Amino acid sequence: MPELPLAIASAARDFAKAQRQAGVDLRDDWLNNGPMRLGEVLPAGWRERVQRIFDGRALVLGTLGRSDLLKSKLFALCDRGTDLPDCIALAPTAEELAECAPWLEQQDRNEFWPAHVLATVADLARRLGHGV
Repeated sequence: MPELPLAIASAARDFAKAQRQAGVDLRDDWLNNGPMRLGEVLPAGWRERVQRIFDGRALVLGTLGRSDLLKSKLFALCDRGTDLPDCIALAPTAEELAECAPWLEQQDRNEFWPAHVLATVADLARRLGHGV
């Protein structure tokens, strides 16, 4: 996986510092290329579903399409216990959660992983008021 260029990593740290001074909780490593590995496991065609979210003079930003972004956030929730606020903010429907579950269950070969995924998704569904 390629490293972030020094100038970009430094600018990201400076931005995080400025955000913290403004009262925003942002870690120095907020911008990282760790999610690049997701490209190897996301469902086929994810690149075609990327949504452009900013067009500047020197920078163009995109994000995963909704279904792929939801899968990545749910995977982080199941794998590391992080991203719960993001998962709640995405407000997935019960149908979207059900669509994501089979993909999530395949992301780890640990025998307990599928049950963990189902329990985590069920907890999120309950928090979202989906009657689980």
